[in-house]
Amino acid sequence: MELCIFTEPQQGASYDDQLGQAAATERLGFDGWFRSDHYLRMGGGDPLPGPTDAWTTLAGLARDTSRIRLGTLVSSATFRHPSILAIQVAQVDAMSGGRVELGLGTGWFAGEHTAYGIPFPERRFGILEEQLEIVTGLWSTPAGGTFDFAGEHYTLEGSPALPKPVQERIPVIIGGAGPRRTPAIAARFATEFNIGFRSEEVIARAFDGVRRACEDLGRDPATLRRSVALPTVVATDDTDYLRRLEAIGADVDTFADVNIAGTPDAAVDKLLRLRELGADRVYLQLVDLRDLEHLELIAAKVLPHLH
Repeated sequence: MELCIFTEPQQGASYDDQLGQAAATERLGFDGWFRSDHYLRMGGGDPLPGPTDAWTTLAGLARDTSRIRLGTLVSSATFRHPSILAIQVAQVDAMSGGRVELGLGTGWFAGEHTAYGIPFPERRFGILEEQLEIVTGLWSTPAGGTFDFAGEHYTLEGSPALPKPVQERIPVIIGGAGPRRTPAIAARFATEFNIGFRSEEVIARAFDGVRRACEDLGRDPATLRRSVALPTVVATDDTDYLRRLEAIGADVDTFADVNIAGTPDAAVDKLLRLRELGADRVYLQLVDLRDLEHLELIAAKVLPHLH
């Protein structure tokens, strides 16, 4: 099982804060560093220094790290034209030496669209599907060829489909708990299906659903990675545990119901159960980027039991 770090910089983090966590992620032996793609803080608290753009950040980290996988969990299809997104991701892939992964979804946070004047159509699945067709189509067009697309939302004519990524196929992550459309889209376009913030029962059901979607499409389900993203708070004593919960505004009475929580042994037990459910990768959501001691504890007491 792979373990990646996943964070939410819109809650108040500079590029240097993100670099510090990503560098520690690499140094301590985790497999990847992923970030959300949002432009507005969620909930109360200090929003400073303000949002950072996900793909600008990843471009910097592509040059400031050397081993870990880098990507979004997940970018919103409402934020970027798919042709521009394909160019951005391919360029960051080259800057990283082939370590980039693209998570892409419909988008859900209406408030950030209103705050920054970004259109937020009511129906977005069609936009997502066309974006996936365009991004993967541009990347897979043979060198010297051109790419055309005519859809309801986008039209491309004679695109040179450049630049090409370093990787033969950039991993594409599709996530969600929807019972029908999301599994079908993942089976068609994704290299990884992700479900986050859900109980083990719901995770098992989602994994089964995407397996059936692959079979319906004639795809070998083993070719689709399955992953889980969960908020994570680990500590060796109650004082540190409560401090870390307070730092992210979590409810002490309910946090452990679904999430990775408690002692290192409890975290290992939870992760092993997720592996039994079929998870190939788990994203540990660590919202407090500056608490690098938390990362070091997980690396020392949890990571060795999963690798």
